[in-house]
Formats: sequence, C-alpha cells, structure tokens
Amino acid sequence: MVSLYGAAKTVVAPATRMVWPVKAEGAHHVPRTGGLILAANHLALIDPLFIGVACPRPVRFIAKQELFDEGTLARRTFTRVLRGLGQLSVDRRPGQSAQEAMDNSLGVLERGEVFGIFPEGTRSPDGRLYKGQTGLAWLALTTGVPVVPVALAGTERILPPGRRVPSFNRVGVRFGEPVDLSPWKGRADRARPRREATDAIMEAIAKLSGQERIARYASSVKAELEQGGPRA
Repeated sequence: MVSLYGAAKTVVAPATRMVWPVKAEGAHHVPRTGGLILAANHLALIDPLFIGVACPRPVRFIAKQELFDEGTLARRTFTRVLRGLGQLSVDRRPGQSAQEAMDNSLGVLERGEVFGIFPEGTRSPDGRLYKGQTGLAWLALTTGVPVVPVALAGTERILPPGRRVPSFNRVGVRFGEPVDLSPWKGRADRARPRREATDAIMEAIAKLSGQERIARYASSVKAELEQGGPRA
C-alpha cells in the first residue's frame, strides 16, 4: 500500500498544489511511526485529498461506497485518486457500515498506519463544528494510539454540496498537538468516558479551526434542513 500511495502522491500532490495552493502547518506534530488517528473537521467531499497531500505519512480514510461510483468522468477521476491513495469503501446500508468501518479502522491502526476520520460523521451544513461521534474515542482508547487534531479551511468553497465542477481556492491544513486522553485511559467500554474524550478532541479541533462549536449532531441538523425545519 505504501509504495502505491507514494507513487500516487508523487503525481497527485504537485497537481493538487498547482490547482489549489495548500498551506500546511504543524506537520511536525504527526509522529513518524506507529498507529495514529487524524481527527479533522469536515467541510467538503474533497477534504481527504488535502489531508493526504499535507500529511507527511500515508493516510487511510474510509469513504462511503457512493464515492466510488464511476458514472461520470469527474467521478471516475475522483475514484481513481481515492483508490490510488489507498482509501477504503464501506457499505452504508443499515446493519453494514458500523461494524465494517470499525473492523477496517482497527486493522489500519493495528498495522501501525495512519487513519483519518471526520468525527462529525458528515459534512458541516453551515461551516460550524458539530458534535463528534464517540466511535472516535472508542478507537483511540481501545488501541492506545495518539490522536492528532486537524483543521481544514477553504475546502467548502471548492466543492460545496450540489456543485459538480470544483472551483479554485486556497486551502489551509493545520495539524495540532496530540490530544491528551490519559484521563480516560482503559475506559473505552464506558459511554461517559467515550463522550468526554470525544468532546476533548472536538475542542482541540475547534481551537485550530476557529469554528463555532454546536452541541448537536450535524446529521440531525441536515435532516431538519431537508424537511424545512429550524437550522439549529
């Protein structure tokens, strides 16, 4: 995987930086070896590309299976980039995605690789930072690997929902110091420690991104918006 990733990144990274100037900060916070979780805010479908370009190590993401649809030229191009960078697809049908995603995530971390995750679970509907899902803390506390917060900026203007052709824009990627999860060590099986640890990670992301934090799940707000209800 690493050699294929390296070959793909050799082509993808310069091309990406040429089209979308990327300002990466804090890459020294990324440990050079060992299992690692990168926990990032989520503004656009194209976010994994910029994290992959900015991170000094290969990063694995779990992408929804729909992203691997090759129905159009743009989709085929995006699919080939995702696969070339070693991304994993997951079946999001009820009863399929959760267990498959957890199994794949654990496998990545146990092999000493870097796993990228968007704890909000879906793109922010309005640019604010929403409540994180506790599967993130379960992974971190179960494996004991460090969690590095990541803040993306500018990607929401490149490929916003409903847009088919990406626009040009500068992008920022900031890596922060690993989050101290020692207060919850060995407590992955308990709901409250998972919630508290996840909140600590989300706070670290917010400090990097400057986003306003919302104590609700993004998916719930999106559902309300689709039904014409209140935003938050």
